[in-house]
Amino acid sequence: MSRYTGPVYRKSRRLGFSVLETGKELMRKPNVPGQHGGKRSKKPSNFAIQLKEKQKVRFMYGISEKQFKRTFERAKKMKGVLGENFLKTLESRLDNLVYRLGYARTRQGARQLVNHGHILVNGKKVDIPSYQVTPGDVVGIREKSHNLTPILTSLEERSNRVEFVTFDPQKMEGTYVRYPERSELNSEIDIALVVEFYNK
Repeated sequence: MSRYTGPVYRKSRRLGFSVLETGKELMRKPNVPGQHGGKRSKKPSNFAIQLKEKQKVRFMYGISEKQFKRTFERAKKMKGVLGENFLKTLESRLDNLVYRLGYARTRQGARQLVNHGHILVNGKKVDIPSYQVTPGDVVGIREKSHNLTPILTSLEERSNRVEFVTFDPQKMEGTYVRYPERSELNSEIDIALVVEFYNK
C-alpha cells in the first residue's frame, strides 16, 4: 500500500483520531465521513480493532505500509519493549524530527523540506526522510534556506517543543537530545494492538 496523499481531515474522521495531533480535524465534524456518519451496530472484530490502531499510527507518521512494516522489523531486533522501541524508531526518523523542531507545520511539510535538500544533519545535507537520527545529532537548515517563508512562519508559530529535542533560534538548529519516553508520545495510541497485529 502506498503512502496516503488524500484529505487528512477525512482520514482523521474515519479513524476517530487526530492524525495531525492537533485535534482540529475533529472539532468541526467529529462524525465518520459518509452519508450515514458511520452508524453501525455490528461490533468490530479483534482484527478490525488492531488494524485501525495500526492505521492510526501509520497515517500519523505519514509513511507507506512497506516502510511501516520495515520499521517494525527493525524495532524487533532492538533490546527492550518492542512497542516502545517501535515508537522510538518512528520518532527518530529525520522527517519527524524536522517536524518536532518546528521547521514545518506538519510531517508532510517536513518530508518535503528533507526531499528538497533543505535539511542538514551534523552539517551534512541529508535528503532521505527515513534517515535514522541518533541522540546527539544536530539537525539544522541549509544556510541558503534560512530565509524561506514556510520555515520562518512555522518557527514563529511553534510555541513549545517536546523535551527530547532542544532548539537554538540563533543558529536555527536543534539537537536530538535523547530517545523519547512513552509518556511523552501520543497517549491515544495503544501500541500493544499494533504489535499484536504484526505478531500474528
